[in-house]
Amino acid sequence: MPKKRSGGGLSSTQQAAKFLGVSVLAGAVMAGIALPAVGALGLAAKGSVESFDELPAALKTPPLSQRTTILDADGGLIATVYSRDRTVVDLKDISPYMQKAIVAIEDSRFYEHGAVDLKGVLRALNKNARSGEVSEGASTLTQQYVKNVFVEEAGDDPTKVAQATQQTIGRKIQELKYAIQVEEELGKKKILENYLNITFFGQQAYGVEAASQRYFSKPAKDLNLQEAALLAGIVQSPSRYDPVNDEAEAKKRRNIVLKRMAEVGDVSPEDAAEAMRSPLGLKVSEPKNGCITAAKGAGFFCKYVEKVFLNDPVFGKTREERAKVWNQGGLTIRTTLDPQAQKSVQESLKDHVYESDKVAAASTLVEPGTGKIVAMGQSKPYGYGKNQTEINFSVDSAWGGSNFGFPTGSTFKPFVAAAALEEGRPPTQEYSSPYEMPYPDTVRGCDKPWVNDGGYKLENEDESEVGPYALRDAMAKSVNTYFVQMIEDIGMCPVVTMTDKLGVVQGNGDKIPEVPSSMTLGSTGLSPLTMASAYAAFASRGMYCTPVAIESITQKTGDQSKSLPVPKSTCSRAMSEKTADTVNELLRGVIDSGTGQQAGLSGRDNAGKTGTTDERRNAWFVGYTPNMSGAVWVGSPSQKVKMKNITIGGQPHDLVFGGAVPGPIWRDAMNGALEGKEAPDFNRVHIPDPKKPEDRDKGRGDDGKGDDGFIGGLINGGNGNGGGDGGNGGDGGQPDPGFTFPEGFIQGPGNGPGGRD
Repeated sequence: MPKKRSGGGLSSTQQAAKFLGVSVLAGAVMAGIALPAVGALGLAAKGSVESFDELPAALKTPPLSQRTTILDADGGLIATVYSRDRTVVDLKDISPYMQKAIVAIEDSRFYEHGAVDLKGVLRALNKNARSGEVSEGASTLTQQYVKNVFVEEAGDDPTKVAQATQQTIGRKIQELKYAIQVEEELGKKKILENYLNITFFGQQAYGVEAASQRYFSKPAKDLNLQEAALLAGIVQSPSRYDPVNDEAEAKKRRNIVLKRMAEVGDVSPEDAAEAMRSPLGLKVSEPKNGCITAAKGAGFFCKYVEKVFLNDPVFGKTREERAKVWNQGGLTIRTTLDPQAQKSVQESLKDHVYESDKVAAASTLVEPGTGKIVAMGQSKPYGYGKNQTEINFSVDSAWGGSNFGFPTGSTFKPFVAAAALEEGRPPTQEYSSPYEMPYPDTVRGCDKPWVNDGGYKLENEDESEVGPYALRDAMAKSVNTYFVQMIEDIGMCPVVTMTDKLGVVQGNGDKIPEVPSSMTLGSTGLSPLTMASAYAAFASRGMYCTPVAIESITQKTGDQSKSLPVPKSTCSRAMSEKTADTVNELLRGVIDSGTGQQAGLSGRDNAGKTGTTDERRNAWFVGYTPNMSGAVWVGSPSQKVKMKNITIGGQPHDLVFGGAVPGPIWRDAMNGALEGKEAPDFNRVHIPDPKKPEDRDKGRGDDGKGDDGFIGGLINGGNGNGGGDGGNGGDGGQPDPGFTFPEGFIQGPGNGPGGRD
């Protein structure tokens, strides 16, 4: 007996089972099964059936799994994803050579017999009996199609696949019963079409269209004689006759097919002989599956789209249901990604931060008023190699991001300002803002007050930054003590209300903890998408819209296409127009004369805020125009790198802060994204200048620390300014942020004191 070839052929046990099955089927056919009416078969073998007539005759044909295509907003290809690489095509779109080749080698009497080929069964039985092994099978194309349906229905479940391919008499007879039904219902041409679309051709290619593209980089309708013969020959054993890995064996098999085509009269002997002399002519296309192949650096956005599909109930009640639809594929997903914006983001990140740098950068742009995500990128590419990552730094952990997000520093302060304005505090509100101060003894919360039982203190960035300050200057210079005094004044609950309305949650999905450092200085980890979406509410005059990535989905099932429902952005008012307009005015000052001057755009209204966290582990810039909002984060994903005396993007930095690295990334990304687009203006409001010193309250003591007594004497006291970037003076000579909170002071994983620039 010949040895079993590695990767192809049948084992001794399988041969025996198949031989037995062929013998029984032959006897059954001769007894009249194919008529079809027969009594009990009396088969005792495991897996057999008691009665042919009692078998169900309705074959359930699941939709064939196909590739899914993900497109950008302009219809450009981002990526194709699939559990099985398959594109279903009509018979008219399959080369006639391919149709003839598969029939000639697999079932040459296909158009002459019914569901079972009696002559073929007898011929195989006779030949196998004489050889003592299964040297010839007896399954018709229809029976093979039925078996492939079982395999397709099994999906990637190894147990179900084993059941679908088990060599038992019962399975063989079940296939026969279904084959009879299929022959009656579909007819020969449709069976051939279905077979060519369902069968496996090796190299991850399911169906003839995918196979033609894989091996010859052309559609199936253009296959010539020798190409069609090669593909037809692969089907019997895709691993054994793999032309990529064993050209000689594949050529031998191809020529057998050509010879058979000549024997049955499909081609002339001369044409067959000429084709046999030709080389294989492979033009192999590498499989391009998954978000790792995404164009425009959009791998992370692509994966985000997949996560949205698997997580959102609009696509199915359970994750299992949603996964089944995703794996079935055949989807054309039109997304919100703007190719111009995406290109600009990727180019800016590449220019400013290298893949090999110790730190990474991520940026996301969204459209105010719609929630559409128009760009999403990061400096370390999507992948599994050196200097690559599969973690999407732009989103929360539920969508493939980091476990907790990244502390945002002073980019959190506009939320505090918006909450105070909503509470009725004027934009001219002054606080003493000393350089250094203890945290208040207590700060009101929604349910209970926070108590400073550890004697915690904070300070500003530079000793020269001393108040009193009004809100505009405090925001421009990012004064830490000012905003802590503000939250003592209004309490934390208004800030909680504001962040809830703006969709601001930690990277792990939890609410922001009610502690002063989280509620003012940005010590809690958030994602760039969360920040960009929240700031977009300022740009749209107070309307917050939940982020969306999918515009539409069309699903193809067989010859039918239908539209699927997709998640919609929900827009709601987070603050009054007056409050939003005032915040816009405040944040214009950050770019005009404050810590964000290096980030400013020319020729259009823009606003934003810088942020740098304790020990310079994170640096942020979040900004916007009336028609686009974007966030940029720079830091170490592990939070272990202190950005001091560090080189980023080939540029040395003594100290990194929000205006110096994230700011220019944001500026260049926004400039490219907005090029050629309209430049609307903010709705301007007037914020009066603060009172001159001689006009202020005279209730000050000789020591300059204030004796007003309001809020424990913290208002109208000394001077202070926390965390200024130093304007456009660069990062050389910037003082090191001087305070560190005691361990356990900040609640929540990954939190640091934040509150810089």
